[in-house]
Amino acid sequence: MHTDQTLIFDADDTLWENNVLFERVIDGFLDWVAAPAEREGARALLNRIEAANSVTLGYGATVFRQSLADCLRQLNDDRAVTEAELARIDGLLAPLTDRGDVELIPGVADTLTALADRHHLLLLTKGDQDEQRRKVTASTIDHHFRGIHIVAEKSVDTYRQLTGDLGLDPERTWMIGNSPKSDIAPARRAGLRTVFIPHAHTWVLEHEDLGPDEATLQLTAFPELLRHF
Repeated sequence: MHTDQTLIFDADDTLWENNVLFERVIDGFLDWVAAPAEREGARALLNRIEAANSVTLGYGATVFRQSLADCLRQLNDDRAVTEAELARIDGLLAPLTDRGDVELIPGVADTLTALADRHHLLLLTKGDQDEQRRKVTASTIDHHFRGIHIVAEKSVDTYRQLTGDLGLDPERTWMIGNSPKSDIAPARRAGLRTVFIPHAHTWVLEHEDLGPDEATLQLTAFPELLRHF
């Protein structure tokens, strides 16, 4: 059992459901634009477009809308996307863009309440500032965190800068999240300790094989944190 630690939490798909909402939009989009035999290829194309757009444009619903439009254009031999097609994309996106609340992962609220009594809790999430801030506020758990940090990307430098700016001891600082690519691998390389809590709907672009030098505590559910912290 570790005591008096700094625990840094990822947000999307660690504290609340997120990517499953994007997957539902993608399912509707593929139902519309691809025949069953073409579905796998269309999804692979969308993945490539999302990967490229995330580098230049970032993350969030607005970038996702652009990726869907880019995918539709490429599927149609670079024909310009019509206003009617953009309206249909917006209709698919409505459950994602119009939501006013978030669905917490089971056990998150009670677990954070207990952890906040004996540890220093921080939140670190990447994406669009306004979009992520709205989700943080809607979660109603933001009061547990001594700091909320929204960044464009999570890299080794991100973690080094955060620990340096806050004067954190890496040996007593843990990054907790569901993404091997953003939460675990770069945090470990920055010298932090890590807790990996897999999620069934982690975004495919956040998958990464963790090598033997990426030693991390792996749990199966969020409340299991209380066994270790």
